[in-house]
Amino acid sequence: MGEDDKIELDRQIQIQVMEEDGEGDIPLEVGNTARTASTVGESAIQLQFTELHSFPAIEHLPLDEVTKSWELNYREAAIFLEEGINNDKLTSHPSCHEALPAYLLVHNKWYYALDFAASLLLILLTFTERPANPLFRLPVGVHSSMELMALVIVSVELIMKFHWVGFKIFIHHPRSMVKALTLLIMIAESILVLVRQSSHFRVTRALRPIFLLDNHHFGGVRRYLRQVLQSMPPAIDILGLLLFVILFYSVLGFYIFGSNVNDPYFSTLQQAFISLFILLTTANFPDVMMPSYAVTRWSCVFFITYVSIVLYFLMNLLLAAVYASFSSMEKNKFQQLLLHRRKAAQHAFRLLLSRNNRFGITLHHFRGLLRHVDSSRTYREVYLMFRLLNTSESGIIDVNEFYHIYDVLDMKWRVRDEEPFWFSRLRSRTLATCAQQIHRLVTWNIFDYFVSVVIFLGGILMLTRTAAISVHMSNPLELGVTWETYAFVSFFTIEACLKMFGMGTHDYFTSGWNCFDFIVTGVSLIGLAAEILGHWSFLVVARHLRILRLFKLRKRYRDVFGTIFILGQRLLCAGIVFLILYYAYSIVGMELFAEYDLTNCCKNSTVEANFRYENGSSSNGYYYLNNFENVISSYVTLFELTVINNWYIIMEGYAVTTTQWSRIYFMCFYLTIMMLLSIVVASVLDGFMFRISYKERMTKEDEKRLVEKTVTLNAEEYERLLAVESAEEKSKEKLWYNWFARLRKQEPFRTLDEVTLDMPGIRPISITFTGFRRRTKDVLLSFMYKEEISCWMKQADHEEKQQQPGTSPSRRVGVRQRLNRSSDNNLTD
Repeated sequence: MGEDDKIELDRQIQIQVMEEDGEGDIPLEVGNTARTASTVGESAIQLQFTELHSFPAIEHLPLDEVTKSWELNYREAAIFLEEGINNDKLTSHPSCHEALPAYLLVHNKWYYALDFAASLLLILLTFTERPANPLFRLPVGVHSSMELMALVIVSVELIMKFHWVGFKIFIHHPRSMVKALTLLIMIAESILVLVRQSSHFRVTRALRPIFLLDNHHFGGVRRYLRQVLQSMPPAIDILGLLLFVILFYSVLGFYIFGSNVNDPYFSTLQQAFISLFILLTTANFPDVMMPSYAVTRWSCVFFITYVSIVLYFLMNLLLAAVYASFSSMEKNKFQQLLLHRRKAAQHAFRLLLSRNNRFGITLHHFRGLLRHVDSSRTYREVYLMFRLLNTSESGIIDVNEFYHIYDVLDMKWRVRDEEPFWFSRLRSRTLATCAQQIHRLVTWNIFDYFVSVVIFLGGILMLTRTAAISVHMSNPLELGVTWETYAFVSFFTIEACLKMFGMGTHDYFTSGWNCFDFIVTGVSLIGLAAEILGHWSFLVVARHLRILRLFKLRKRYRDVFGTIFILGQRLLCAGIVFLILYYAYSIVGMELFAEYDLTNCCKNSTVEANFRYENGSSSNGYYYLNNFENVISSYVTLFELTVINNWYIIMEGYAVTTTQWSRIYFMCFYLTIMMLLSIVVASVLDGFMFRISYKERMTKEDEKRLVEKTVTLNAEEYERLLAVESAEEKSKEKLWYNWFARLRKQEPFRTLDEVTLDMPGIRPISITFTGFRRRTKDVLLSFMYKEEISCWMKQADHEEKQQQPGTSPSRRVGVRQRLNRSSDNNLTD
């Protein structure tokens, strides 16, 4: 395309934009942010998001007023879409124009980052407060001042939210009320500590993670935690039955074995309950049975029936109940999220209608919306999203098409090549031929098998050498990096380079296994470099992680790895929930037990030997190291309690040293962890069953159609697209873009399409773009529940029609506007 043609096309586009943005294109309706607080007060109208206020029925308005109204509508429509994405209640939507600044202040990425930093600082302050490691300890005045500063930053969001939603809505929002009460308590305590210059019994520090959970970036953790809490009722029911059985057997055991003076486990009813509670974890079996078993062999019936009931029946029943509750909630949660986004999209759609287009959204207004939703989107991406949504090809997006807006917001676009390989369209045939041959090599099945054999031989060689040096060398690090290490790491590096060149970097990193190989090879190279410097040479052992690649050869292992992919985000959320739970119990444990030293404690008790420390060595277990002297030690101790093995020894140590009631802390921790682990196991089972189910119903082509969408543009559309992009890029004047553009024009990096476009008289007939989105579980659920989704949508339409009979959501807008304009005309007459 010549320069004159581009200039003329730019002029035509500017004229069309001016015409499209003329005085006649007035918003059909305006939203809540176009109203003033006084208007809301005078009309005494409750905040109803389905009742938007009509734009004044004036044919000709000043251009700046129309532009201002459209910008308010764009911003408010973007807010509705964001509320749909984040699953926020629509009751938190700003009610008037005065509430908009407060809403926008705390709903931007900079405040999200500031709030996250303040919330994280509150948790990290635990490492500096007493009891703390001397290395991290800070003066009371310093850490209390930092705490007060962080609390003030966190309180900004609550103050602003109270301003834009009002008192009534605020007090009926549970999360906001819990956060507000916690904030008031902590501010009062922080001021008290700052004034007294000394700390006190502050178990309320365990509530600090509430602020982190309320942060925007922890939305997935909040949803997972909400699902955990909703799964608790059936677990609590089974837990009540479990405790009843333990209590019943405690009473029965006390009457049967209490008379045996040599049996310390059933000497009292309290001791019997504690012994059987520990037996629930099998940590004291068969020790708890042996004294009575020595008296009569028939006593084993008591313990066998108890263990069979509580461990093999009730515990598995607990898991089954949690799994049933969890799996049923998955479908309900997906339905609620889908309908919530549908409602948010309806509100956004109504704000984008104009008097010239009463039933659909034009490209101009769609672009205005995207400017507030994601300002980084280019004109090409916006245009392609518009074309993808506009399946009717009418030039405007109707409400049913707009419901799919969430499917295209995170898409990444690129030109779809007619040839499947990146090198097929290179102008340099030498470079293309070389890349083609390498592509054939790296995609050859025999090459893949050869790499697998090399990986297997490398693992065998590592085991052989490790077994040899474990016998003949006292320090394995003295061996250093051997010749085969250099050989294997070099081979894997060459393999990665060949695959990236033959397949192209995009196709190479699209594969999760290739990403895994690249990371392992990179870590191995870092290990080789560290060996030259004399440090961390053990990192080269990471290359043997590639043995995991051999497991994917079997379908069963592929199902396991696929389940891990589906559960990746959920397991991350579960890990964060565990860390938060550990934090809360660590705070309580430090407040209760930090001042006690277990070294040589528990004299004349059954656990005395486990805590003995004499002459610089421990004879049995080093259990005195399991303490709550700081937050790091507390985390280690709680993890040992989670593993269960010999956990009762730690509990008994503190029970003897402090008070018998301290056992309540350890028992509550075990019950909490047991229920949380049951929910995690239930989520893993649900993910595995979902993986099996969708693999049975979905083919590779179905899966590809879910994550890839194509849009074909004709020659005129494509030229207009390039012209607009060229005008925008010139206005930006980015140095890096100019450098990249010049590099693309150098041989041999130019493609045949680029050369063809520069030739006069030659134009492409059409060009196809492909949009990609991530293969998340929600995307797969949309395929699994496609029949149910259709029913949900029909039911929602039916309910909306019942609210206003005879009108559909898309028609209701035009009908109401025509009625308003008729009434205005009557008043004028």
